[in-house]
Amino acid sequence: MAFEIVQLEHVPSSYRIHLALFRNVKNAGFLHQQLLARNADFEYAFIDASTIVSRVHLLSAVFKAVNSSVNGTLRTPNVHSEIVVSLSSSSNIADAYRRFGVSPSTSDLFVVKVTFPSSATPEPPSADSISQHLTDNVEGDAVPATNETIQTITDVRAVRKSYKLNGLAWLDAIKDELLKRQEMERLILGGMALRGV
Repeated sequence: MAFEIVQLEHVPSSYRIHLALFRNVKNAGFLHQQLLARNADFEYAFIDASTIVSRVHLLSAVFKAVNSSVNGTLRTPNVHSEIVVSLSSSSNIADAYRRFGVSPSTSDLFVVKVTFPSSATPEPPSADSISQHLTDNVEGDAVPATNETIQTITDVRAVRKSYKLNGLAWLDAIKDELLKRQEMERLILGGMALRGV
């Protein structure tokens, strides 16, 4: 399975970040229902991968959410819902879930699981148990979460709408697609960073 443990700088070593990307997901409706039911077995950040432009984009939201968890400043029920909200450039939590979270129509899905020792779970789940749970419960094709793969998934029109990047003549004028994507990423990261300042 294309499942990885990601190391982020400035994150306490007791926190482990597990990342997987699934394509052609057939049971997004089921996964969405598990979140709505607050099923503790499905405590993951389920993110519609078409809303992500790069690994840096996704991991910036993960870092921001983990930082909030470490500092006790979560605005949502847990670090996983905080990851989804951290993708947004606005403070509207419901809007962030709607734009970036899994929906019954999601076909490409990022799954992020953050584990750390707590009073409820002194021994967090192992990477193997998380990988097995995802294999058993996500009906889709696990693929490596590379920028090359992400670029084939991104819905650029939806991303530009979500981050209010439409009508930027200078951005539209960039002919080099890679450069345009890098500029979009820079604007998105700036919007995420400014939220809540």
